[in-house]
Amino acid sequence: MTNDFAYLGIRDLARMLRSGETTPVALAESAMDRLETVGRRLNAVVTMTRERALAEARQAQAELAAGHDRGLLHGIPYGAKDLLATAGIPTTWGAAPLRDQVFDYDATAIVRLQAAGAVLVAKLAMVELAGGMGYEQPNASLTGPGINPWNENAWSGGSSSGSGSAVGAGCVPFAIGSETWGSIVTPASYCGIAGLRPTYGRVSRHGAMALCWTLDKLGPLARTADDCGLVLGALAGSDPLDPTTIATPWTYRASLPERLRLGVLREGLEAAQPEVQESFQTSLETLAELGTLEDAQLPDLPYADATSIILQVEAAAAMEDLLEKDLLKDLTAPEDRAGGYAGSAIPAVDYLRALRIRRHARAALAEVFQRYDALVSPTTDLVASPLDLRFRDYAANRRGSPIGAAGNLAGLPALSVPNGFGERGLPTALQFVGAAGSENLLLALGAAYQERTDWHGRRPGI
Repeated sequence: MTNDFAYLGIRDLARMLRSGETTPVALAESAMDRLETVGRRLNAVVTMTRERALAEARQAQAELAAGHDRGLLHGIPYGAKDLLATAGIPTTWGAAPLRDQVFDYDATAIVRLQAAGAVLVAKLAMVELAGGMGYEQPNASLTGPGINPWNENAWSGGSSSGSGSAVGAGCVPFAIGSETWGSIVTPASYCGIAGLRPTYGRVSRHGAMALCWTLDKLGPLARTADDCGLVLGALAGSDPLDPTTIATPWTYRASLPERLRLGVLREGLEAAQPEVQESFQTSLETLAELGTLEDAQLPDLPYADATSIILQVEAAAAMEDLLEKDLLKDLTAPEDRAGGYAGSAIPAVDYLRALRIRRHARAALAEVFQRYDALVSPTTDLVASPLDLRFRDYAANRRGSPIGAAGNLAGLPALSVPNGFGERGLPTALQFVGAAGSENLLLALGAAYQERTDWHGRRPGI
């Protein structure tokens, strides 16, 4: 988008649309211009949806002029991770063998955003097959490595790499990503934006590439926690096409309890980068203004092992057709060409054991949230990795917090917001994790933190 619009939030853009300061068509054209230049430079774009975008923008413009207002997303441009089906437009899943894959329908998430009046301007880059084949370096994507808007020698994070880069660089006000294990909160952390992983089942996955049926979640990346809440409000709800969706309706009404209790997770913090530790400590001082803080620990369970087994087995099943057609040999990352076969060799007894561990994890974590309204930790224990390093080399001797595996295993919501800067001028981030169904509390907490800080207002020099 032009500098006039690039880093504005949804509420500001909505106000400008209704005051006549701009139009949906002007916003869409501005976003597409920036995606074609800055977005392409960051490897954030797979396909521009120009024809569809202009049609949706013109419709929004006519409706607003006629007094038909669909809400705050009406006329707002956005991008979608390229694992969401879009009728007649390629949906590549980030994979070279599928560059010409086209569906004849829209994913439910796309349908709901269209109903809210949002304007789809691009399909955004992602790690091939959402990282399920075990990629080990940034260059594991049809479009090349996701490039970080804060440092073009750094990665933007996976697997929602293009969504993180596009929002972080001011190309779109918000984007839709997906998370199976870290793929929303990591790009949000690396790119200095907000990212919301909803409760499992909060958002329909109909029309989204399946990686791991019992772990996959869709959610927004945006400039602020408030923006994430506005987008989730349009996405959330039951869907007969996805029987795993939560039947209870959800409305965005962020509010904090009068006596907020935060559990501080410090496990693994001693091995985090010094800048991450410093940003986290400063954030705790700010959060102390909102409620009581108490050091907390997660129940001792093998969260990562169970999550890994479930992911590998279900990914092998989800990708069975690609395996049978021998299409994995054409993937970009060498390890991805063989990674899908390992899950097929995991014994059923190990998978069933992992499912039992998940049941225990859900019960144990539910008890933790009887004591705390939310848990807080660094989102990632290091800033974005260099483009020329394998992850294992960059993250050597770091183990991080178990909350990422635990939260995804149990289907819990999480919100990442920026909280400082670290090595090589790259953002650090803070993560709030709550009980199932607690998105409004997390969003209120994130908004309260952002009211007291200005990290979300910083702009990369791009």
